[in-house]
Amino acid sequence: MLKKLDNFKTAVLPERKFGFWQMAGPGAILVGLSIGAGEIIVWPLVVAEYGASMIWAAVLGVFLQMWINFEVGRWTIATGETVYTGFARVWRGFAPLFILITLFSWIAPGWGRASGLALKALLVGPQGWGSDTFWTVITFIGVALILFGPKLIYNSMEKAVELMVAIVTIGLIMVAFAVGTAETWIDLGKGIANIGYKDPNMSVKALFIAIVFAGAGGTANLFYTFYLRDKHIGMGAHVPIMQNPLRSRAEAIPSTGFVFEETEENAARFKAWWDYIKKDQMLFFWGLNSITMMLFIFGSLAVLHPQGIVPARGTLIWDEAAILGEIWGDIGRVIFLLVGLATLFGTQLALVDGVARSIADIVYTNFKGAQKRELSWWYLLVAGIWIVAGCVITFVMEQYGVSELGFLFNAAYMGGFAMAIYVPLMLYINYRYLPKTARPSKGCTAMMVIASLVYIIFAIACILWEVGILA
Repeated sequence: MLKKLDNFKTAVLPERKFGFWQMAGPGAILVGLSIGAGEIIVWPLVVAEYGASMIWAAVLGVFLQMWINFEVGRWTIATGETVYTGFARVWRGFAPLFILITLFSWIAPGWGRASGLALKALLVGPQGWGSDTFWTVITFIGVALILFGPKLIYNSMEKAVELMVAIVTIGLIMVAFAVGTAETWIDLGKGIANIGYKDPNMSVKALFIAIVFAGAGGTANLFYTFYLRDKHIGMGAHVPIMQNPLRSRAEAIPSTGFVFEETEENAARFKAWWDYIKKDQMLFFWGLNSITMMLFIFGSLAVLHPQGIVPARGTLIWDEAAILGEIWGDIGRVIFLLVGLATLFGTQLALVDGVARSIADIVYTNFKGAQKRELSWWYLLVAGIWIVAGCVITFVMEQYGVSELGFLFNAAYMGGFAMAIYVPLMLYINYRYLPKTARPSKGCTAMMVIASLVYIIFAIACILWEVGILA
């Protein structure tokens, strides 16, 4: 059923001709995915319950993921392949394994239902008209229109997510000015510096989930590979942009990538593209993501924790918005609800797109007979099934009174185990397959080893916790 991958083709590494801002976009989409459930739900819940004492773990999570994204970018600009194809070059079994990991991590749409709840709270209040399923279906319809309305899927994604990020950032800054005090900022700083502390009442599993969801988390970091290709960054310029199969005839997209010859010119070109990757990740993912996450945490620290409020399922965004309404009037409540909706809808959009791209790419590249259909056809099929399944599962969740929070935490938990697998694997393929001039430096290698150890140790600790050996 699995087919043998073609060897790399030798190709010229394209020259970088444009400045950073002319090519900006891939990192911004990843930020839109990152400032999602972890930033607006998981970490505010942690802070509401435990205060600022463990904020260091959120900072650590984003910082480690930046280095992971560096290596995802390195592979893509050097080969034009997705990282999933790189993994399959090591062992063919990684193809079906990563399909299963993606399915188990993201199939339960806790993120979609949270988006629907945010829309419901904004328009009619949390106890207003309409079931959770109804409002979640509305958000999924919005996702489908954005993905399958325009001709080029990536362009619509980029514009929509950048708008969401702008709304979130501006809104959070306004909220911080409204509720912030010097004492709250001091507590925030102390929590960042309180490295290594774990509240005795917080389990190892809960801390692992929180670290994974600080940033993109799980397999979501790997989605960066698709954004770079569609933006024609590095060797991605040799790969046609995936087009909407409902609007245009798709071009044939190669399933495997390229390698460049070891010359001074190619080394200089790679260095220029690598400089783009570093700026893209440091500015957008690490910088902007850290700021927005700290602002979300700051809001919880200033609004919820002092009053001892630990929100129940489905009410965190509304609880913060309601208290802001008491402090700042209706405008404060509406602004935070808009921030919540933009955050969660941006995540919902990016996840449907990223999951569909991932599974479609793995199937198209690795399974015999799959290339009888275009890659965009597989994308449409997976995205369509994912949207319908998300609506159905939300309905079942609501009928049985299952919280969206449990599914969000499960996604992060599964994602953490996935990272324990793919982080060291990412470093391995970049050393094994890339030309010497494109391989990781000593600094990047050291940070990837540290990241690998963090996720592997936490994964082992969680297994020991599950069997009752570790508290």
